[in-house]
Amino acid sequence: MASRILSVFYWLCLFATLFMSISASPVPSNSTEPRELEKRVTRTGRATWFNVGLGNCGKRSKDSDPVVAMSKAFYDRNGGSNCGQWVEIINTANGKKAYGQLLDSCPGCKESELDISPSLFKKFAPLDNGIFTAQWHFMAKGWSP
Repeated sequence: MASRILSVFYWLCLFATLFMSISASPVPSNSTEPRELEKRVTRTGRATWFNVGLGNCGKRSKDSDPVVAMSKAFYDRNGGSNCGQWVEIINTANGKKAYGQLLDSCPGCKESELDISPSLFKKFAPLDNGIFTAQWHFMAKGWSP
């Protein structure tokens, strides 16, 4: 009888050990979300303005909204994951700073270039200038001015 109890006890311990090792195993992730916080990268490039409308992120905007469009290649590479994220922009010539929300992509922009709404552009320079050199970076997701 004692050997039978020990045998049952042995099997229970074995199953408990197996169950605990399976339940403690990491679950593979199919998520494309980054696992770590991305280091803040400050980019420098030209900023131009455009008349906004229905953006690549699926939101309709007005020229009076602080809209930012990033390069289409950059947008495609990250699957539009920056949609809705705020961007800090600084005019390198005069130091003026403002924030815009990424809601579109720009087919003609290079990697570090931005296209911004007229109202946002006016915070940096007159529309007649048409272009300025900008330093910019993404703010933390969920941040807003």
